[in-house]
Amino acid sequence: MGRGVARWGVAAVAAMMLLTGGGCARVDGSTAEVPAPVALPGELPDGSDETSGSPVPEEVSATPSAVESMGAAPKATPTASASPSAAKRSPKPKRTTATAPRRVPKPPTEKQVPPDPPKPPASDCKPSYQGDQASRAQAKAALTEAAGRTYWPTSAPDIRIPLNLIKATAWQESGWQSNIVACDKGIGLMQVMPDTASWMNQRFGQSYDVWDYRDNAYLGGTFLAWLTKYIGDMYFDADYRLDADLCTAELDSCLLNAVIAAYNYGHGAVAPEGEPLHIPNPSYVRNVRALMSECVCLGF
Repeated sequence: MGRGVARWGVAAVAAMMLLTGGGCARVDGSTAEVPAPVALPGELPDGSDETSGSPVPEEVSATPSAVESMGAAPKATPTASASPSAAKRSPKPKRTTATAPRRVPKPPTEKQVPPDPPKPPASDCKPSYQGDQASRAQAKAALTEAAGRTYWPTSAPDIRIPLNLIKATAWQESGWQSNIVACDKGIGLMQVMPDTASWMNQRFGQSYDVWDYRDNAYLGGTFLAWLTKYIGDMYFDADYRLDADLCTAELDSCLLNAVIAAYNYGHGAVAPEGEPLHIPNPSYVRNVRALMSECVCLGF
């Protein structure tokens, strides 16, 4: 999640995704908001700066189009399985003035904050690999379980991390390579920084292992959930919806874009105390937003 980590970019730049500069997970108060520890191995199926690069898997061939406008989600391609009844069951949220961010934020409710992002690594640095790589099926299972967790069961049980968001973030960050280590020391699927992992374990009373691909997915999900609450409390009056339909053409218009930006650039750069919401890394946000609807990883 730090700015100098190797990240996956949308092919607005090159053929499908390049590992691009990403963020590292970093995540006050209570100590046991996160649910039970990770599943046992037998319970899963077998199978940072915005511009740094890394090898692209041979399977990557599709090329998502660029986001249609600043902060707007790409139009989804209709499928034969879509039905009017299904559309009625899932109405799009109606944007109201209440969903726009506060110009003057409330004081943060979280007093213990994660470490700052690392400094960008040298431009000629290349990522390394450690240990075995999880299969796509294993990575999918871990990311799916991470998206299904309730991270704030007591104080904010309505916070949910959309599955397409966590899948897209993992693809942007690592290309779903569970054993990659970026030049800024970001690790694995969600490119979690070791210091950030330690902070989150302490904050939430857990003992996740950043080197385990399942725990890595939970750590990434935990950080996304922490950012949702932190920014949601300050700028959106505890409206924690991460709906793309709440975003306008302005990148700073919705919680979703702010959470994506902060995952990459840190909470302090996006949600500075006493100042308006700020998106310092528009390319990263557009990439992840495009991946949320067009990533080849959504079909895995």
